[in-house]
Amino acid sequence: MADKEHGLQSAASESIRLSVPDRILCRECPLQDCAGLTAPVLAQREWIEAYKAGEARFARGEQVMRQGARANRLYTVLQGVLIRYRLLEDGRRQILNFLFPGDLIGLQAAFDAELSHGVEAMTDTRLCIFPRDRFFDLATTHPRLSFDLTWLASREEAALEEHIVSLGQRSAQERLAYLAVFLVQRGAATGVSREGVLALTVTQSQIADMLGLSLVHTNRSLQALRRQGLVDWSLSTIIVPDLAAARAFAGMEVDVSLKRPYI
Repeated sequence: MADKEHGLQSAASESIRLSVPDRILCRECPLQDCAGLTAPVLAQREWIEAYKAGEARFARGEQVMRQGARANRLYTVLQGVLIRYRLLEDGRRQILNFLFPGDLIGLQAAFDAELSHGVEAMTDTRLCIFPRDRFFDLATTHPRLSFDLTWLASREEAALEEHIVSLGQRSAQERLAYLAVFLVQRGAATGVSREGVLALTVTQSQIADMLGLSLVHTNRSLQALRRQGLVDWSLSTIIVPDLAAARAFAGMEVDVSLKRPYI
């Protein structure tokens, strides 16, 4: 496996860098102000704060979780954007999904198994840490939170279905329009960006890793979308001038703008 290429051996599978001095209290959590997120009620916030083990920071490009490792922590994204990906033995990479503030990292893996995927920070990132072995307490003492996590899992399933549709049936331009809308809407809902514009560095190689396209095909398709006025995607910014038109062009059915719970 091409660990060196993706920096897997140089980064720990889980962070031990706890930022206790500037730890954010749950009652002051900035996620409460995100238009696309639903904050836990007071009793739930108090339990979450007791459950929380600390915080961790990762710089852009650092590994949060390493494929093949065993995880003993869960994370909530407090700030930043990350990718979840799968590596093949020869070093090829498939990006599975993008993670935004409020998303939970770690439940995608079986509790007693090695991780089948890795998680990498796309921006400077701040995460809340939760011990994995206390998850059963959450499920038994706070059924509403347990339901919320089940809802989040179902939303990720729906998003992955949409990604599969892109890979299997959409044209290259439709795939790119779909991904641009997906990212811009998730960014707007979670306070990362303003409506229709997302400042996020995504390389054409990363786009190709997500959509199963060659670099040449990716570049040509991005230029075609720009000429049509549907998507203007540069290295550091994604602009979708008319979200409804881009959604229609891509044939998107999953609404990523639904409000999401978080812990």
